[in-house]
Amino acid sequence: MNDMLDLAEKVGEALKAKKLLLSVAESCTGGGVSCALTEIAGSSEWFDCGFVPYSNSAKSEMLNIPASLIAQHGAVSEEIAAAMAEGALANSEAHVSLSTTGIAGPGGAVPGKPVGTVCFGWRVGGVTHTERKVFSGDRHAVREQTVAHALTKLLRYVDEI
Repeated sequence: MNDMLDLAEKVGEALKAKKLLLSVAESCTGGGVSCALTEIAGSSEWFDCGFVPYSNSAKSEMLNIPASLIAQHGAVSEEIAAAMAEGALANSEAHVSLSTTGIAGPGGAVPGKPVGTVCFGWRVGGVTHTERKVFSGDRHAVREQTVAHALTKLLRYVDEI
């Protein structure tokens, strides 16, 4: 847990140094990213808000993602991760965002998307980045790895701008 808090603190320092606000849209992590970030005292200086659109209809309603896009690509896809990151920005005061959508398990696997599949989106500096990873372990391990990866890559992208 100390590693996660250290990582969250580094993210906060980077955002604060660049005077950036962050919003997050989390599906498979269920608020885990927001929780890690708001453990840091003073996070209100750089954390704007978090969305937890777990269902497909919530993704459409909260983040303006067309149901047709979800139907076309599936909720666990880089396309939806990108749309979630973009929707988090459009529906907040933030300057940068990140998103997670995946299959933490133990059920939910579909052909081509095994348990542990997670898609990420980051919107930083006017550019949307996406990535797909497959993590191993139980539900808790997949979610913990997802939070760590989302924050690690966010830190890298923020440092680049």
